[in-house]
Amino acid sequence: MAQQDTSAGPAGGNASTDQVFQVERHGIDPIPVEERHGGAKDLFWLWFGSNLTFTYVINGALAVAFGLSFWQATAVVVVGGLSFFAISAAGLSGVRTGTATLVVSRAAFGVRGNWPAGMLNWVVSIGYTIVNTVVGVLALEAFFADLGWASKDAGRALALLITLALTFAVALWGHATVQFAERWIAYVLAAGFAVLLVFLLPGAETGTTPAAAPGASGWSLAFVVMLAGPFSYVPMPADYTRYLPSTTSLRSLTWYGALGGFVSSVALGVAGVAATTQTDMTDAVAGTEALLPGWFQPLFLALVLGGSVTNSIVTLYSSSLNLQVLGVPWSRSQAILISAAVTAAGSLYALFLTDFTSSLLSFLSLLIIVFAPWGGVFLADMLMRRCRYDAPALHAGRDGAYWYRSGHHPAGMAALLAGMVFAALTCDSELWTGPLVAPLGGADLTLLGSLVSGGVYWALARRTVVPHTTPG
Repeated sequence: MAQQDTSAGPAGGNASTDQVFQVERHGIDPIPVEERHGGAKDLFWLWFGSNLTFTYVINGALAVAFGLSFWQATAVVVVGGLSFFAISAAGLSGVRTGTATLVVSRAAFGVRGNWPAGMLNWVVSIGYTIVNTVVGVLALEAFFADLGWASKDAGRALALLITLALTFAVALWGHATVQFAERWIAYVLAAGFAVLLVFLLPGAETGTTPAAAPGASGWSLAFVVMLAGPFSYVPMPADYTRYLPSTTSLRSLTWYGALGGFVSSVALGVAGVAATTQTDMTDAVAGTEALLPGWFQPLFLALVLGGSVTNSIVTLYSSSLNLQVLGVPWSRSQAILISAAVTAAGSLYALFLTDFTSSLLSFLSLLIIVFAPWGGVFLADMLMRRCRYDAPALHAGRDGAYWYRSGHHPAGMAALLAGMVFAALTCDSELWTGPLVAPLGGADLTLLGSLVSGGVYWALARRTVVPHTTPG
């Protein structure tokens, strides 16, 4: 069954196939050398724009809620931002292979072994897209209510239609339009959030000492919250670097992408920390809005909507590539219809039938038990291979080098299982508390599952996993 990905979408014949406001023709099929274009600077705007989301304000507020002081919470926010250096560096796999991250990960897990994590990643992508959509809709609904434009249900329905249309249109057009939209929306959002910082930072109570030390539980939960966002991008970076010229250097793509994600996530995380020292942030949108002058409040709601859309665009686009990895025999632009339909249905359910957003967030946070170890194996494999893969073999199915044993890579699967066991034992979430949490003083060490899985993978595969060399 050679060349199993031929249904991924037609290949174009020149660089003009990846144009703004034209439907992208490529999916997970390798991007030919002659169609590569752009530069590492594009990654700054991609990661900067997609992380200008109100979620980081909420995360910063949670760090203080866990018992950390202003400066302690700020330190955690900065460490979380630094993790974008690893995320951005992982994009080198896209430059080297011309394909998506979840295709490259076949090298670590095998073609079939890669499937379960691919399915869960699609669930996570859609889940976060629903959450972001709901947040954006509620902000736009509040804006309509302030203007007296529509009743609650009518305003909510109109807000949902607008939010979904903005997200779906950009993601449907594809790679070039995603990068274009992220850049130009980022200009507007950056200006707006800069004004927000001006209102929030001066009033921050930086000298306030918590009533009690945060302890292991407070510190670990704060780190989990701040690192979970960046870590959720591990299955995506190659999706946005696969069009870059093969001569793009690791240094340039790492620095540009990392700085983009770092600046936006840290700025908004600190805004959340500052706001929490001044008001009740149980409802983060309402709490932040209460600290703002009346004239800026409608603009603030627009910022919440814009940030939700920029983040949803990235996750929805990657979800369409994800479906092709899972074997959906449609082009990327056709596959995205599935993701868009599920997103619309989930958003409708959340907004009109029941409030399941908190339950969905709890479920998604629990999936870090899988994705922290998955990311550890993937990154370890990339380092061991020095990001040099047999690119055609990634698409060759059972005839390729990454078929291993019946489509599974034993070392990758064993390392993933070891990391998952560790993460499950040390996870502290609303849906599951591991048996080691109490003996560890309440510490949540779920993210360390990535180090466990990466270490086990190195121990098992260090003699067999080597960089691919081109014959001759």
